Amino acid sequence: MERICVGMLFFSALLLVEAHCAQGRYAHKLLNDLMENYSTALRPVDDTDKTLNVTLQVTLSQIKDMGMSSVQDERNQVLIAYLWIRQTWHDAYLKWNKDEYDGLEVIRIPSSLVWRPDLVLYNKADDDFSGPVDTNVVLRYNGEITWDAPAITKSSCVVDVSYFPFDSQQCNLTFGSWTYNGNQVDIAMGMDSGDLSDFVENVEWECHGMPATKNVIMYGCCSDPYPDITYTVLLQRRSSFYIFNLLLPCFLISFLAPLGFYLPADSGEKVSLGVTVLLALTVFQMMVAESMPPSESVPLIGKYYVATMTMITASTSLTIFIMNIHFCGAEAKPVPYWAKVLIIDYMSKIFFVYEVGESCASPFGKSEESEPFVRKHNRNLKEKPKGAPPPCCPDDEKPAAFHLTFNPCVYCTYRGNGGILGCDPKLVWNVEYIANCFREQKATCLKVAEWKKIAKVMDRFFMWIFFIMVFLMSILIIGNAP
Repeated sequence: MERICVGMLFFSALLLVEAHCAQGRYAHKLLNDLMENYSTALRPVDDTDKTLNVTLQVTLSQIKDMGMSSVQDERNQVLIAYLWIRQTWHDAYLKWNKDEYDGLEVIRIPSSLVWRPDLVLYNKADDDFSGPVDTNVVLRYNGEITWDAPAITKSSCVVDVSYFPFDSQQCNLTFGSWTYNGNQVDIAMGMDSGDLSDFVENVEWECHGMPATKNVIMYGCCSDPYPDITYTVLLQRRSSFYIFNLLLPCFLISFLAPLGFYLPADSGEKVSLGVTVLLALTVFQMMVAESMPPSESVPLIGKYYVATMTMITASTSLTIFIMNIHFCGAEAKPVPYWAKVLIIDYMSKIFFVYEVGESCASPFGKSEESEPFVRKHNRNLKEKPKGAPPPCCPDDEKPAAFHLTFNPCVYCTYRGNGGILGCDPKLVWNVEYIANCFREQKATCLKVAEWKKIAKVMDRFFMWIFFIMVFLMSILIIGNAP
Protein backbone atom coordinates (compact mmCIF):
# COMPACT_ATOMS: atom_id res chain seq x y z
CA MET A 1 0.00 0.00 0.00
CA GLU A 2 2.80 2.36 0.87
CA ARG A 3 4.51 1.60 -2.44
CA ILE A 4 1.30 2.48 -4.29
CA CYS A 5 1.04 5.88 -2.49
CA VAL A 6 4.67 6.72 -3.19
CA GLY A 7 4.22 5.82 -6.82
CA MET A 8 1.15 8.02 -7.14
CA LEU A 9 2.96 10.96 -5.57
CA PHE A 10 5.90 10.50 -7.91
CA PHE A 11 3.58 10.29 -10.90
CA SER A 12 1.76 13.49 -9.82
CA ALA A 13 5.08 15.33 -9.53
CA LEU A 14 6.05 14.22 -13.00
CA LEU A 15 2.74 15.46 -14.39
CA LEU A 16 3.20 18.81 -12.63
CA VAL A 17 6.71 19.27 -14.00
CA GLU A 18 5.52 18.30 -17.46
CA ALA A 19 2.62 20.78 -17.19
CA HIS A 20 5.01 23.59 -16.27
CA CYS A 21 7.29 22.68 -19.09
CA ALA A 22 4.30 22.65 -21.41
CA GLN A 23 3.22 26.10 -20.20
CA GLY A 24 6.72 27.35 -20.74
CA ARG A 25 6.71 26.08 -24.31
CA TYR A 26 3.27 27.58 -24.93
CA ALA A 27 4.35 30.93 -23.42
CA HIS A 28 7.27 31.15 -25.82
CA LYS A 29 5.07 30.19 -28.70
CA LEU A 30 2.44 32.74 -27.61
CA LEU A 31 5.00 35.54 -27.36
CA ASN A 32 6.39 34.76 -30.78
CA ASP A 33 2.92 34.67 -32.28
CA LEU A 34 1.87 37.97 -30.64
CA MET A 35 5.01 39.87 -31.59
CA GLU A 36 5.22 38.56 -35.13
CA ASN A 37 3.52 41.55 -36.78
CA TYR A 38 3.15 43.85 -33.75
CA SER A 39 4.28 47.50 -33.76
CA THR A 40 4.72 49.72 -30.69
CA ALA A 41 4.54 52.93 -32.71
CA LEU A 42 0.77 53.08 -33.27
CA ARG A 43 -2.22 53.07 -30.96
CA PRO A 44 -3.48 49.50 -30.55
CA VAL A 45 -7.05 50.05 -31.77
CA ASP A 46 -9.01 48.38 -34.54
CA ASP A 47 -10.40 51.69 -35.79
CA THR A 48 -8.25 54.79 -35.85
CA ASP A 49 -11.28 56.92 -34.98
CA LYS A 50 -11.88 54.90 -31.86
CA THR A 51 -10.80 56.30 -28.48
CA LEU A 52 -8.41 54.28 -26.38
CA ASN A 53 -9.36 54.37 -22.69
CA VAL A 54 -6.57 54.36 -20.11
CA THR A 55 -7.34 53.90 -16.42
CA LEU A 56 -4.91 55.62 -14.05
CA GLN A 57 -4.42 54.83 -10.39
CA VAL A 58 -1.74 56.42 -8.18
CA THR A 59 -0.51 55.12 -4.82
CA LEU A 60 1.38 57.52 -2.58
CA SER A 61 4.07 55.54 -0.84
CA GLN A 62 6.19 58.22 0.80
CA ILE A 63 6.81 61.95 0.92
CA LYS A 64 10.55 62.28 0.76
CA ASP A 65 10.87 66.05 1.11
CA MET A 66 9.25 69.40 0.60
CA GLY A 67 12.30 70.84 -1.11
CA MET A 68 13.18 74.34 0.07
CA SER A 69 16.90 73.94 0.58
CA SER A 70 18.54 74.31 -2.82
CA VAL A 71 19.14 77.65 -4.46
CA GLN A 72 17.29 76.61 -7.63
CA ASP A 73 14.12 75.89 -5.66
CA GLU A 74 13.97 79.22 -3.82
CA ARG A 75 11.17 80.62 -5.96
CA ASN A 76 9.30 77.39 -6.90
CA GLN A 77 9.08 74.94 -4.05
CA VAL A 78 9.29 71.26 -4.97
CA LEU A 79 7.44 68.26 -3.56
CA ILE A 80 9.48 65.07 -3.81
CA ALA A 81 7.24 62.02 -3.57
CA TYR A 82 7.61 58.29 -4.12
CA LEU A 83 4.65 56.99 -6.16
CA TRP A 84 3.37 53.74 -7.55
CA ILE A 85 1.67 54.41 -10.87
CA ARG A 86 -0.73 51.83 -12.32
CA GLN A 87 -2.00 52.17 -15.89
CA THR A 88 -4.53 49.82 -17.44
CA TRP A 89 -5.68 49.71 -21.08
CA HIS A 90 -6.77 47.22 -23.75
CA ASP A 91 -4.59 46.31 -26.70
CA ALA A 92 -6.61 45.09 -29.68
CA TYR A 93 -3.60 43.28 -31.18
CA LEU A 94 -2.54 41.32 -28.13
CA LYS A 95 -5.39 38.90 -27.71
CA TRP A 96 -5.38 35.12 -27.94
CA ASN A 97 -7.54 32.11 -27.44
CA LYS A 98 -6.39 30.57 -24.21
CA ASP A 99 -7.62 27.12 -25.25
CA GLU A 100 -5.09 27.11 -28.07
CA TYR A 101 -2.26 27.65 -25.62
CA ASP A 102 -3.09 25.06 -23.01
CA GLY A 103 -5.33 27.43 -20.99
CA LEU A 104 -2.63 30.12 -20.61
CA GLU A 105 -4.38 33.31 -19.45
CA VAL A 106 -1.65 35.67 -18.26
CA ILE A 107 1.91 36.35 -19.29
CA ARG A 108 4.40 38.95 -18.08
CA ILE A 109 6.59 40.59 -20.65
CA PRO A 110 8.86 43.67 -20.71
CA SER A 111 6.96 46.92 -21.07
CA SER A 112 9.22 48.02 -23.91
CA LEU A 113 7.70 45.32 -26.15
CA VAL A 114 4.19 46.82 -26.10
CA TRP A 115 2.65 50.20 -26.82
CA ARG A 116 2.47 52.38 -23.70
CA PRO A 117 0.50 55.57 -23.02
CA ASP A 118 2.67 58.68 -22.92
CA LEU A 119 1.26 59.95 -19.62
CA VAL A 120 3.55 62.50 -18.01
CA LEU A 121 3.49 64.69 -14.92
CA TYR A 122 2.60 68.12 -16.24
CA ASN A 123 3.96 70.10 -13.26
CA LYS A 124 7.22 68.24 -13.11
CA ALA A 125 10.11 70.25 -11.66
CA ASP A 126 13.04 68.00 -12.41
CA ASP A 127 15.85 68.30 -14.92
CA ASP A 128 15.64 64.58 -15.61
CA PHE A 129 12.75 63.96 -18.02
CA SER A 130 12.81 60.19 -17.71
CA GLY A 131 9.50 58.47 -17.04
CA PRO A 132 8.60 55.54 -14.82
CA VAL A 133 10.83 52.52 -14.48
CA ASP A 134 10.64 50.01 -17.35
CA THR A 135 9.05 47.21 -15.37
CA ASN A 136 7.16 44.27 -16.82
CA VAL A 137 3.54 44.50 -17.85
CA VAL A 138 0.86 41.95 -17.09
CA LEU A 139 -0.88 40.82 -20.31
CA ARG A 140 -4.18 38.93 -20.19
CA TYR A 141 -5.74 36.85 -22.92
CA ASN A 142 -8.48 39.48 -23.55
CA GLY A 143 -5.88 42.13 -24.41
CA GLU A 144 -5.96 43.91 -21.01
CA ILE A 145 -2.55 45.30 -20.09
CA THR A 146 -1.66 46.40 -16.56
CA TRP A 147 1.54 48.35 -16.02
CA ASP A 148 2.70 48.94 -12.44
CA ALA A 149 5.77 51.14 -12.19
CA PRO A 150 7.38 53.02 -9.29
CA ALA A 151 8.46 56.60 -9.79
CA ILE A 152 10.13 59.35 -7.75
CA THR A 153 8.46 62.58 -8.84
CA LYS A 154 9.51 66.16 -8.26
CA SER A 155 6.54 68.44 -8.76
CA SER A 156 6.29 72.18 -8.30
CA CYS A 157 4.16 73.20 -5.33
CA VAL A 158 3.50 76.77 -4.26
CA VAL A 159 3.95 76.82 -0.49
CA ASP A 160 1.94 79.31 1.54
CA VAL A 161 3.87 80.02 4.76
CA SER A 162 1.43 82.55 6.20
CA TYR A 163 0.63 80.29 9.16
CA PHE A 164 4.02 78.65 9.60
CA PRO A 165 4.60 76.47 11.64
CA PHE A 166 0.87 75.67 11.82
CA ASP A 167 0.43 75.71 8.05
CA SER A 168 -1.19 73.18 5.73
CA GLN A 169 -0.26 72.79 2.08
CA GLN A 170 -2.01 71.51 -1.05
CA CYS A 171 0.28 70.14 -3.72
CA ASN A 172 -1.09 69.01 -7.08
CA LEU A 173 0.11 66.11 -9.20
CA THR A 174 -1.35 66.51 -12.71
CA PHE A 175 -1.06 63.58 -15.13
CA GLY A 176 -2.03 63.66 -18.78
CA SER A 177 -1.06 62.52 -22.25
CA TRP A 178 1.59 64.65 -23.87
CA THR A 179 0.77 64.04 -27.53
CA TYR A 180 -2.69 62.45 -27.72
CA ASN A 181 -5.86 64.46 -27.30
CA GLY A 182 -9.03 63.28 -25.61
CA ASN A 183 -10.45 61.86 -28.85
CA GLN A 184 -7.47 59.55 -29.20
CA VAL A 185 -6.54 58.66 -25.61
CA ASP A 186 -9.01 59.27 -22.80
CA ILE A 187 -7.96 59.03 -19.17
CA ALA A 188 -10.21 57.62 -16.46
CA MET A 189 -9.72 57.49 -12.71
CA GLY A 190 -9.27 54.07 -11.18
CA MET A 191 -10.29 55.46 -7.75
CA ASP A 192 -11.81 58.70 -6.53
CA SER A 193 -8.60 59.47 -4.67
CA GLY A 194 -5.02 58.35 -4.42
CA ASP A 195 -4.29 55.16 -2.55
CA LEU A 196 -2.77 55.78 0.91
CA SER A 197 -2.91 52.24 2.24
CA ASP A 198 0.87 51.80 1.93
CA PHE A 199 1.81 55.35 2.94
CA VAL A 200 4.93 55.68 5.11
CA GLU A 201 4.60 58.46 7.69
CA ASN A 202 6.84 61.49 7.28
CA VAL A 203 8.59 63.14 10.22
CA GLU A 204 7.54 66.65 9.19
CA TRP A 205 4.30 66.27 7.24
CA GLU A 206 1.01 64.49 7.81
CA CYS A 207 -1.01 63.43 4.77
CA HIS A 208 -4.74 63.98 5.28
CA GLY A 209 -5.91 62.79 1.91
CA MET A 210 -5.27 62.69 -1.83
CA PRO A 211 -8.50 63.47 -3.72
CA ALA A 212 -8.52 63.15 -7.48
CA THR A 213 -10.36 65.20 -10.10
CA LYS A 214 -10.58 64.88 -13.87
CA ASN A 215 -10.25 68.03 -15.96
CA VAL A 216 -10.84 68.54 -19.66
CA ILE A 217 -8.99 71.58 -20.97
CA MET A 218 -9.42 73.28 -24.32
CA TYR A 219 -6.17 74.96 -25.27
CA GLY A 220 -6.03 77.95 -27.58
CA CYS A 221 -3.84 76.19 -30.10
CA CYS A 222 -6.22 73.33 -30.76
CA SER A 223 -9.91 72.64 -30.84
CA ASP A 224 -9.55 69.13 -29.40
CA PRO A 225 -10.06 68.44 -25.69
CA TYR A 226 -7.10 67.42 -23.54
CA PRO A 227 -8.08 65.51 -20.41
CA ASP A 228 -5.91 65.24 -17.32
CA ILE A 229 -6.23 63.86 -13.80
CA THR A 230 -5.10 65.98 -10.87
CA TYR A 231 -4.28 64.44 -7.50
CA THR A 232 -4.25 66.97 -4.65
CA VAL A 233 -1.98 65.94 -1.78
CA LEU A 234 -3.29 67.48 1.46
CA LEU A 235 -0.39 68.03 3.83
CA GLN A 236 -0.35 69.27 7.41
CA ARG A 237 2.94 70.30 8.99
CA ARG A 238 3.93 68.69 12.27
CA SER A 239 4.47 71.77 14.42
CA SER A 240 5.84 70.21 17.62
CA PHE A 241 9.46 70.54 16.46
CA TYR A 242 9.07 74.23 15.71
CA ILE A 243 7.09 74.89 18.90
CA PHE A 244 9.86 73.52 21.12
CA ASN A 245 12.76 74.94 19.11
CA LEU A 246 11.48 78.31 17.87
CA LEU A 247 8.25 79.40 19.59
CA LEU A 248 8.92 78.30 23.17
CA PRO A 249 12.37 79.98 23.43
CA CYS A 250 10.90 83.17 21.98
CA PHE A 251 8.00 82.98 24.44
CA LEU A 252 10.36 82.56 27.41
CA ILE A 253 12.76 85.25 26.23
CA SER A 254 9.92 87.71 25.69
CA PHE A 255 8.97 87.33 29.37
CA LEU A 256 12.43 88.59 30.33
CA ALA A 257 11.77 91.98 28.77
CA PRO A 258 9.18 93.11 31.38
CA LEU A 259 11.46 91.93 34.18
CA GLY A 260 13.91 94.63 33.13
CA PHE A 261 11.51 97.13 34.73
CA TYR A 262 11.70 95.22 38.02
CA LEU A 263 15.50 95.32 38.05
CA PRO A 264 16.79 98.12 40.37
CA ALA A 265 18.05 101.13 38.51
CA ASP A 266 21.17 101.35 40.66
CA SER A 267 22.33 97.94 39.39
CA GLY A 268 23.18 99.41 35.99
CA GLU A 269 21.96 96.31 34.12
CA LYS A 270 18.51 97.39 32.97
CA VAL A 271 19.52 98.50 29.49
CA SER A 272 21.98 95.61 29.12
CA LEU A 273 19.20 93.12 29.79
CA GLY A 274 16.95 94.66 27.12
CA VAL A 275 19.75 94.71 24.52
CA THR A 276 20.69 91.09 25.30
CA VAL A 277 17.09 89.92 24.91
CA LEU A 278 16.80 91.83 21.62
CA LEU A 279 19.95 90.20 20.26
CA ALA A 280 18.72 86.73 21.27
CA LEU A 281 15.43 87.26 19.43
CA THR A 282 17.31 88.53 16.40
CA VAL A 283 19.23 85.24 16.24
CA PHE A 284 15.98 83.22 16.36
CA GLN A 285 14.40 85.46 13.73
CA MET A 286 17.34 84.84 11.41
CA MET A 287 16.92 81.09 11.89
CA VAL A 288 13.28 81.37 10.86
CA ALA A 289 14.18 83.51 7.85
CA GLU A 290 16.74 80.94 6.67
CA SER A 291 14.22 78.09 6.80
CA MET A 292 11.51 80.01 4.92
CA PRO A 293 11.34 80.63 1.17
CA PRO A 294 11.22 84.25 -0.01
CA SER A 295 7.59 85.29 0.01
CA GLU A 296 5.49 88.42 0.19
CA SER A 297 3.40 86.96 3.01
CA VAL A 298 5.03 87.15 6.44
CA PRO A 299 4.70 83.87 8.37
CA LEU A 300 2.85 83.78 11.65
CA ILE A 301 5.98 83.10 13.65
CA GLY A 302 7.71 85.97 11.86
CA LYS A 303 4.93 88.32 12.93
CA TYR A 304 5.31 87.07 16.48
CA TYR A 305 9.06 87.73 16.41
CA VAL A 306 8.63 91.19 14.91
CA ALA A 307 5.97 92.10 17.48
CA THR A 308 8.14 90.81 20.32
CA MET A 309 11.22 92.65 19.07
CA THR A 310 9.18 95.85 18.73
CA MET A 311 7.91 95.41 22.28
CA ILE A 312 11.45 94.85 23.62
CA THR A 313 12.71 97.90 21.73
CA ALA A 314 9.92 99.97 23.27
CA SER A 315 10.65 98.58 26.74
CA THR A 316 14.36 99.39 26.40
CA SER A 317 13.53 102.94 25.30
CA LEU A 318 11.18 103.37 28.24
CA THR A 319 13.85 101.99 30.56
CA ILE A 320 16.28 104.66 29.40
CA PHE A 321 13.62 107.33 29.96
CA ILE A 322 12.81 106.02 33.46
CA MET A 323 16.49 105.81 34.41
CA ASN A 324 16.83 109.45 33.41
CA ILE A 325 14.03 110.25 35.86
CA HIS A 326 15.57 108.05 38.56
CA PHE A 327 18.93 109.78 38.42
CA CYS A 328 17.55 113.31 38.61
CA GLY A 329 19.99 115.25 40.78
CA ALA A 330 19.70 118.30 42.96
CA GLU A 331 19.48 120.48 39.85
CA ALA A 332 16.15 118.92 38.80
CA LYS A 333 12.89 120.81 39.08
CA PRO A 334 10.46 119.88 41.84
CA VAL A 335 7.93 117.17 41.12
CA PRO A 336 4.70 118.64 39.67
CA TYR A 337 1.65 118.57 41.85
CA TRP A 338 -0.33 116.34 39.46
CA ALA A 339 2.52 113.80 39.46
CA LYS A 340 2.53 113.74 43.24
CA VAL A 341 -1.22 113.14 43.40
CA LEU A 342 -1.49 110.68 40.51
CA ILE A 343 1.74 108.72 40.77
CA ILE A 344 2.94 109.02 44.36
CA ASP A 345 -0.42 109.03 46.13
CA TYR A 346 -2.56 106.69 43.97
CA MET A 347 -0.46 104.58 41.59
CA SER A 348 2.08 103.68 44.26
CA LYS A 349 -0.70 102.10 46.32
CA ILE A 350 -2.16 100.29 43.31
CA PHE A 351 1.18 98.73 42.35
CA PHE A 352 2.33 98.21 45.98
CA VAL A 353 5.36 100.45 45.75
CA TYR A 354 6.48 101.31 49.27
CA GLU A 355 9.39 103.36 50.51
CA VAL A 356 12.72 102.01 51.55
CA GLY A 357 13.97 103.34 54.85
CA GLU A 358 16.69 105.73 53.76
CA SER A 359 18.21 108.33 56.09
CA CYS A 360 17.45 111.46 54.14
CA ALA A 361 14.97 110.03 51.64
CA SER A 362 12.08 109.29 54.01
CA PRO A 363 10.15 112.55 53.71
CA PHE A 364 6.88 110.75 52.96
CA GLY A 365 6.27 110.07 56.66
CA LYS A 366 6.63 112.79 59.25
CA SER A 367 8.97 112.24 62.19
CA GLU A 368 10.52 114.20 64.95
CA GLU A 369 13.62 114.83 62.86
CA SER A 370 11.63 117.11 60.56
CA GLU A 371 11.35 119.80 63.21
CA PRO A 372 13.77 122.69 62.97
CA PHE A 373 16.91 122.26 64.92
CA VAL A 374 16.61 125.59 66.78
CA ARG A 375 13.00 124.91 67.85
CA LYS A 376 14.01 121.53 69.19
CA HIS A 377 17.01 123.01 70.96
CA ASN A 378 14.95 125.77 72.59
CA ARG A 379 12.34 123.22 73.67
CA ASN A 380 15.04 121.17 75.34
CA LEU A 381 16.35 124.25 77.09
CA LYS A 382 12.90 125.14 78.41
CA GLU A 383 12.34 121.62 79.69
CA LYS A 384 15.41 121.76 81.93
CA PRO A 385 14.54 121.66 85.63
CA LYS A 386 14.57 124.87 87.62
CA GLY A 387 17.05 125.37 90.38
CA ALA A 388 20.60 126.35 90.64
CA PRO A 389 22.05 127.25 87.28
CA PRO A 390 24.57 124.83 85.90
CA PRO A 391 28.16 125.87 85.94
CA CYS A 392 29.10 127.94 82.95
CA CYS A 393 30.40 125.85 80.12
CA PRO A 394 30.87 122.59 82.03
CA ASP A 395 33.45 120.39 80.44
CA ASP A 396 31.35 117.28 80.82
CA GLU A 397 28.62 118.70 78.56
CA LYS A 398 30.95 119.74 75.74
CA PRO A 399 31.41 117.30 72.90
CA ALA A 400 34.86 115.85 73.06
CA ALA A 401 35.38 116.26 69.35
CA PHE A 402 34.73 120.01 69.37
CA HIS A 403 37.60 122.36 70.17
CA LEU A 404 36.56 126.00 69.80
CA THR A 405 38.76 129.05 70.45
CA PHE A 406 35.99 131.48 71.45
CA ASN A 407 35.59 133.16 74.83
CA PRO A 408 35.53 130.96 77.91
CA CYS A 409 31.75 131.16 77.98
CA VAL A 410 30.93 130.91 74.32
CA TYR A 411 27.98 128.52 74.70
CA CYS A 412 26.06 130.13 77.45
CA THR A 413 26.22 132.91 80.05
CA TYR A 414 24.43 133.23 83.32
CA ARG A 415 22.96 136.67 83.92
CA GLY A 416 21.79 137.89 87.28
CA ASN A 417 20.15 136.02 90.02
CA GLY A 418 17.01 135.31 88.03
CA GLY A 419 18.50 132.33 86.30
CA ILE A 420 17.95 133.73 82.84
CA LEU A 421 20.04 132.07 80.17
CA GLY A 422 21.29 134.26 77.37
CA CYS A 423 22.68 133.18 74.01
CA ASP A 424 25.73 134.42 72.28
CA PRO A 425 24.92 136.00 68.87
CA LYS A 426 27.73 134.02 67.24
CA LEU A 427 26.26 130.81 68.54
CA VAL A 428 22.82 131.74 67.23
CA TRP A 429 24.26 132.54 63.82
CA ASN A 430 26.14 129.24 63.70
CA VAL A 431 23.08 127.28 64.73
CA GLU A 432 20.89 129.04 62.15
CA TYR A 433 23.48 128.38 59.46
CA ILE A 434 23.59 124.71 60.34
CA ALA A 435 19.78 124.55 60.43
CA ASN A 436 19.51 126.20 57.00
CA CYS A 437 22.02 123.77 55.54
CA PHE A 438 20.07 120.91 57.07
CA ARG A 439 16.82 122.25 55.62
CA GLU A 440 18.35 122.64 52.16
CA GLN A 441 19.85 119.19 52.31
CA LYS A 442 16.58 117.70 53.48
CA ALA A 443 14.62 119.51 50.73
CA THR A 444 17.10 118.27 48.14
CA CYS A 445 16.89 114.70 49.43
CA LEU A 446 13.10 114.99 49.46
CA LYS A 447 13.05 116.13 45.82
CA VAL A 448 15.47 113.39 44.72
CA ALA A 449 13.49 110.77 46.65
CA GLU A 450 10.25 111.90 45.05
CA TRP A 451 11.73 111.56 41.55
CA LYS A 452 13.10 108.11 42.45
CA LYS A 453 9.72 107.00 43.70
CA ILE A 454 8.06 108.25 40.53
CA ALA A 455 10.60 106.27 38.49
CA LYS A 456 9.96 103.17 40.60
CA VAL A 457 6.17 103.47 40.24
CA MET A 458 6.52 103.90 36.47
CA ASP A 459 8.76 100.83 36.37
CA ARG A 460 6.10 98.74 38.08
CA PHE A 461 3.37 100.19 35.87
CA PHE A 462 5.17 99.40 32.61
CA MET A 463 6.23 95.97 33.91
CA TRP A 464 2.60 94.88 34.32
CA ILE A 465 1.60 96.52 31.05
CA PHE A 466 4.27 94.61 29.13
CA PHE A 467 3.48 91.34 30.93
CA ILE A 468 -0.13 91.68 29.78
CA MET A 469 1.03 92.53 26.24
CA VAL A 470 3.27 89.45 26.07
CA PHE A 471 0.47 87.21 27.33
CA LEU A 472 -2.15 88.64 24.97
CA MET A 473 0.24 88.52 22.02
CA SER A 474 1.01 84.85 22.68
CA ILE A 475 -2.69 84.01 22.97
CA LEU A 476 -3.37 85.93 19.75
CA ILE A 477 -0.68 84.05 17.85
CA ILE A 478 -1.89 80.67 19.07
CA GLY A 479 -5.51 81.65 18.37
CA ASN A 480 -4.72 82.54 14.75
CA ALA A 481 -3.24 79.12 14.12
CA PRO A 482 -5.56 77.07 11.89
